[in-house]
Amino acid sequence: MTSTPLQDSASTSAPKATPPVAKRVPLERTHHGDTFVDHYEWLRDKESAEVVEHLKAENAYQEAVTAHQEPLREAIFQEIKGRTQETDLSVPHRKDDWWYYSRSVEGKEYGIQCRVRAADTGDRIADWTPPAVEPGVAIPGEEVLLDGNIEAEGKPFFSIGGTAVTVDGNLYAYAVDNAGDERFTLRIKDLRTGELLPDVIENVFYGISFSPDGTRIFYTVVDDSWRPYQVKAHVLGTPVTEDVVIYQEDDAAMWLGFELSADRRHLVLGIGCSEYSETRLLRFDDPAQAVSTVISRNERVLYEAEPFLLNGQEKILITHNRGAINSMVSLADPDELQKPLAEQQWQTVVAHSDDVRVNGAGVTSTHLIVSIRKDTIERVQVMGLAGLGTPAQQAPVEPAFDEELYTAGVGGSDYEAPVIRLGYTSYFTPSRVYDFVLPTPERPAGELLLRKESPVLGGYDGSDYVATREWATAPDGTRIPLSVLRHKAVKQDSTAAGLVYGYGSYEMSMDPGFGVARLSLLDRGIVFVIAHIRGGGELGRHWYEDGKKLTKKNTFTDFIAATDWLAGSGWVDPTRIAALGGSAGGLLMGTVANLAPEKYAAIVAQVPFVDPLTSILDPNLPLSALEWEEWGNPITDPQAYAYMKSYSPYENVREAAYPKIAAVTSFNDTRVLYVEPAKWVQELRNKTTGSEPILMKIEMDGGHGGASGRYVQWRERAWDYAFIADSLGATELLPGAGLR
Repeated sequence: MTSTPLQDSASTSAPKATPPVAKRVPLERTHHGDTFVDHYEWLRDKESAEVVEHLKAENAYQEAVTAHQEPLREAIFQEIKGRTQETDLSVPHRKDDWWYYSRSVEGKEYGIQCRVRAADTGDRIADWTPPAVEPGVAIPGEEVLLDGNIEAEGKPFFSIGGTAVTVDGNLYAYAVDNAGDERFTLRIKDLRTGELLPDVIENVFYGISFSPDGTRIFYTVVDDSWRPYQVKAHVLGTPVTEDVVIYQEDDAAMWLGFELSADRRHLVLGIGCSEYSETRLLRFDDPAQAVSTVISRNERVLYEAEPFLLNGQEKILITHNRGAINSMVSLADPDELQKPLAEQQWQTVVAHSDDVRVNGAGVTSTHLIVSIRKDTIERVQVMGLAGLGTPAQQAPVEPAFDEELYTAGVGGSDYEAPVIRLGYTSYFTPSRVYDFVLPTPERPAGELLLRKESPVLGGYDGSDYVATREWATAPDGTRIPLSVLRHKAVKQDSTAAGLVYGYGSYEMSMDPGFGVARLSLLDRGIVFVIAHIRGGGELGRHWYEDGKKLTKKNTFTDFIAATDWLAGSGWVDPTRIAALGGSAGGLLMGTVANLAPEKYAAIVAQVPFVDPLTSILDPNLPLSALEWEEWGNPITDPQAYAYMKSYSPYENVREAAYPKIAAVTSFNDTRVLYVEPAKWVQELRNKTTGSEPILMKIEMDGGHGGASGRYVQWRERAWDYAFIADSLGATELLPGAGLR
């Protein structure tokens, strides 16, 4: 027995809760002759006791309205927990002379980082075969590097932002965030003694690396707007105040990061935005420690560069979009890079294709590894370095998988290894870890070695579910790929409930992947549609270009087209469709709520970017300047301003019967500030002509990813899914579905 889709079962058993009403403090914002009056901008002051009390009142309201969902939340949480092997471990990966892996233990929130020494017998494949480690069983010689549960004791939040080990394996660096604001404290442990070094570096960002000789550690620093802008080097044993800035990026629209080259001879600095980039190289053996530029940003080329030795000669591998919208791979001599770009001679390694998006390329000591996307699917190809960039270049070899919709990506590679690590997953195949033995003359196709398939408990059987590729048609005639997931017991009789999920920004692809939590919706008969809308990267670079800046509205109308496909598919009752999206996908939720509120029974917007114009008009707010390449710069461009204002969720809330809406956010989120959903829900309540509740759930200790700790995160997902299932009247398991 299921409830009707829009029934408010709380109203029959409890007094109707009253939503908090924020005071109205008019603030005028004028740009390009246009004035917008914002009554809720005062909620931005997170130091204000009045603001904090208001947010607590929002939580109390959503708790009252959704109290009847608690048994369903608990059931979904127990299903997630019951399908998860809580005491588990990752597949060990080899780095230098050690195998590294993490353990998880039932009842504990965080992973335990471990290692065990590797052997070198002369049998290359055997030496790169991971040791047989078992859940809950320590192996001889195992060392615990970091126990997250001990580190997190007494802390409101715990997250690791990076780890690094010296080549000799003696020192271990790790960066910890205890607030959820993505500012980490870096510490270094001497693994020979277990003692911490006195070196402690505050306020570092993601990504840390030791120099090959182990005397320095490199790290990234963010500026006041949370943009990574400095790469610094700390010499162990010296005061942090003496740390050297290797490079500082002053352009507010450019992001800075770094990594070591595959052969560890260079520090590779990556500077860029979504439209062009610049790579700078620092040779570790250069006495002058001078930083050189591969291609100047002034050329407006979007590229990545990897320096390496080919037959003893210095070469640079360049993955770039020069004359190639979907990118290609070329080989260049460093001397060529001294010439004007138009005069440089590069050798083509992977030619441009309108049908294949090149995502990246890297090297081992023997092979080139290329990540591509074809027919929406991410794939990996490898080819030997012998003859690279010449007519004698070898044909690419692609590991073969037997599913139609899947994701395969490089999960790691070591420069000297005879194998590369691959991650594989599909909608109903739990994540797998493979080692792919690189092709040799004796083994020209290579060999896939399955190292692990993540166990799924509770009687899970992938054959109980069906995934199909369908296509919606956008208003301009464009075909939009959909991934449609359902339990096999659902009948095509227009009675089921449906959920449409989308993102559609930053060229990010919503690739096939297994999700334990999602099974709880499918088991309740909900047809789950992932809409691969423009603004994402599923169909190449043009798919992204057609959903950003002055074509951004395609993202929203594509999503509505996906909804219309589902409504007319014969699978669902059109009155029982919900929508789900987070971050930039939360902007999507806010916009489709304004455009087509009547098409949805409920909308869940996670950490939603629903006040984008206010944020991007203020370059001092976190990450705002970096967003100009995605949305346009409304500060300087009247057309960009007018276009953004025409779809921005907050400015376009109108008198309409909005569906049930839940905005889920975190107080310490540094990417999408809590104030955006806080303002949005107030305006929705002001304007809605319907009677459905508009809720905001705020995690007071979490960051952009929500709270920390796996059990807490499972409960957060259970909250979202229970809200959706309850709103759709799909609270009961299908016969025979669920944990077994």
